[in-house]
Amino acid sequence: MRKFVLIGLGLIVAAAVLAAAAMYLYAGSYGLNAVLNRGGSFWADVSADDPKLSQSMRIALKGSAPEATSGTFEWRAAGRGFDVAELPVFVDRTEVDRLMLARIDPAHFEFKVLTSPPGDRELDDWMQKTGADLVVNGSYYDRYGNPDTPVVSAGVQLGPKDYTATHGAFVVEGGKAEIRDLKETDWRSVLKTADEGLVSYPLLVSTDPDRQTKSNPKWLANRSFIAQDSKGRIIIGTTKEAYFSLQRLASFLKAAPLDLAFALNLDGGPVACQGIDRPGYMRNVCGDWETATEDDQMQLLQRGIGNRRWGLPIVLAVFEKQ
Repeated sequence: MRKFVLIGLGLIVAAAVLAAAAMYLYAGSYGLNAVLNRGGSFWADVSADDPKLSQSMRIALKGSAPEATSGTFEWRAAGRGFDVAELPVFVDRTEVDRLMLARIDPAHFEFKVLTSPPGDRELDDWMQKTGADLVVNGSYYDRYGNPDTPVVSAGVQLGPKDYTATHGAFVVEGGKAEIRDLKETDWRSVLKTADEGLVSYPLLVSTDPDRQTKSNPKWLANRSFIAQDSKGRIIIGTTKEAYFSLQRLASFLKAAPLDLAFALNLDGGPVACQGIDRPGYMRNVCGDWETATEDDQMQLLQRGIGNRRWGLPIVLAVFEKQ
């Protein structure tokens, strides 16, 4: 009997080793961290009124749901050149989401793009290890945790060299931070001399009136974005809920009382995270929600085991200038 038990345990260990090896071959260290350290995730079929979805998501999926409107909000100073606010989002007098906002003056703060492809740092880790005043998730990444769009970190270009970009880029050069429209500009020339930067999509708000954002109305997720107002201040936002499709988010931001000239979408879903650590003010939020469609069947991204936050392979960090 003992012999059979040992054989069984050996087979279980061998299967686990093979599974880990297969995961490493498929997605490298990032895949191992996502599964072994964070419990993994999977897609489950859902309907538009499924109780697995949040109330906000079920409202968003109603075909007759009206456009969302802004509630009352007020900017609060968290130091010179750094303001914070929470902008409520209403549909038929029901709050369906809330934008967690930070407004930053590049004259007093610097921006850095940081990467950790193994996905071994979640929001709290980035905040603690960098001492940043703000950390928000960055642009998209591939299954190995490497940048899936061109980025520049400390003057070094990372991500794909052969890439077509027609949306936007956030660029830091010579102490100046701005969002650039890539509709008629090659990203290589934009990032060539950048100190920090990242390409992302879609460009949600632009000074070009012909710019339109189209998306699947069933693709809902927690969202993060980086924007620039008419005075050149950088606004970073992360949604508390997952009411918005990208098209609805673009429409909302264009109408919101934020005086935006540009807004660039960042990665979304459970990696939509924002942390702030300023004297007298702290914020720590991460997403929970993302849907997708497969052959017209809507699916919900769900956690595998446990409730650890996702690792963030790419972040944008903000530091007060000394």
